[in-house]
Amino acid sequence: MSFLRWVSEKLSVESLRDFEFFGEQAQGSSHRKAHEDSHESLTSLPRRDTMGSFLPDSSAYELLTIIGRGLEDLMTVNLARYRPTGEHVAIRRIDLESCTNEMVNYLQAELHVSKLFHHSSILPYRSIFIAENELWVISPFMAYGSARDLISSHFTDGMNELAIAYILLGMLKALDYIHHMGYVHRSVKASHVLISVDGQVCMSGLRSIISLIRHGQRARVVHDFPQYSIKVLPWLSPEVLQQNLQGYDFRSDIYSLGITACELANGHVPFKDMPATQMLLEKLNGTVPCLLDTTTIPPEELTMKPSRSGADSGICEGPSTGGAHHSNGEPSSSGSHPYSRTFSPHFHAFVELCLQRDPEKRPSASALIGHSFFKQIKRRPSEALPELFRPVTPITGFESTQPQDAASGLASLESGLSHMDVDDWDF
Repeated sequence: MSFLRWVSEKLSVESLRDFEFFGEQAQGSSHRKAHEDSHESLTSLPRRDTMGSFLPDSSAYELLTIIGRGLEDLMTVNLARYRPTGEHVAIRRIDLESCTNEMVNYLQAELHVSKLFHHSSILPYRSIFIAENELWVISPFMAYGSARDLISSHFTDGMNELAIAYILLGMLKALDYIHHMGYVHRSVKASHVLISVDGQVCMSGLRSIISLIRHGQRARVVHDFPQYSIKVLPWLSPEVLQQNLQGYDFRSDIYSLGITACELANGHVPFKDMPATQMLLEKLNGTVPCLLDTTTIPPEELTMKPSRSGADSGICEGPSTGGAHHSNGEPSSSGSHPYSRTFSPHFHAFVELCLQRDPEKRPSASALIGHSFFKQIKRRPSEALPELFRPVTPITGFESTQPQDAASGLASLESGLSHMDVDDWDF
């Protein structure tokens, strides 16, 4: 038996049909077994019956350009056009013949979870099918890219506080749903937050997700360390890294959310450039990152030439007062220190709550949604985010309808996509 045939049977053609999201239900119970326990405890939640009506046929998609690679170069990510409607989508094409058994199991778990989840703040899969020797996973194209892309290309010293509030609220809604479904995300970070052309914030990165449901009962904690987690270590909570008998639960995601808040506000990730051992010791010893502004950086440093020397740890040195500053996290004027700004006390308090060393002291996602930090949100994301993201514009420059314009349009598109770190989106 060829390995491709084995993979096809492992993923199961019938199971994949169940994933194709036509509203078609599985004909047997075997394909639901992996998450049967989760379903048993979640009867009150809406079940995902359909994710769309995208055809499971490679000829229905026009591949436009490669926008990323991943999974040890076994995955190619294409921007494509869905021929029946003209809608643009992202397609993950995974070479199954080259996948190891472990990778297949890893992918299978992700696909099962994607079928189970149905929430507007979680990136949906439109269709999943096998084309020749490849697994194709179709998802919407998110025209603003990830929150990490926005920081890397435009907001290198951090975003405006209001924009961050919209992003964090979208993340909390996704996490609240995920936790209520009995799962821990374990890969919460800015590159796993994608933003659509209409300002919809969606979480992705479901590959590392783990269920708390064991034998029909919700376990208090789990102990498994996430696979392929090297890139996500700075965001992981102390209890996940510690790997002791006490284990961890959904509150570990709240810690990661706090690190992501610092990432969005400061323009860099706390602990990012530390050796892994030092980072672990810092977290276990209770070192807490914070927002960098006039209340956390000494005044004498704010008068010095801007430097990234403090960016490695993301650790604050203490409160300060005095000096001109900008309220609500607005960027400083040209020539001044980039952190000559002041985030609101509500934002500081929010981050402090998320980054409590003791997980029992961290609020749930549901509780954090009602935090006073979010009272500043007055408009719908579709109205506010395009304005808050200026001068960034969404990648929509692929609407050429004339054949003679196709080459120039594609070149323009590739230029617009060049700043996106698509490899790390994890779709």
